[in-house]
Amino acid sequence: MKSSQLGEFQEIVLLVILLLDEQAYGVSIQEEIETRTNRSLSRGALHTALTRLTEKGFVSSAYGGATNQRGGRRKRFYQVTKLGVAALQEARRVREELWNLIPSLNFQA
Repeated sequence: MKSSQLGEFQEIVLLVILLLDEQAYGVSIQEEIETRTNRSLSRGALHTALTRLTEKGFVSSAYGGATNQRGGRRKRFYQVTKLGVAALQEARRVREELWNLIPSLNFQA
């Protein structure tokens, strides 16, 4: 298994998979990320992230049934594993701890 640390994009991918639940497949993940982050995303970048998350044990996947709408092709659905949830919780803990250490900030320009 590779590093258990999450990059920002990997964290977003995991959160979107959790958000989409049983509808988390490539296109739906890509569209949700683009909508939520207001930035475009290539399928290649998403595929690379999903591959790395799978290698880390943070994501698992399974194929759904073939559909006529997709020309008989099957969708690959993704789920966040227990290890992935733990990594997200740790990332959140670290971020919140850091934010809490910063004195009161004035974010007005």
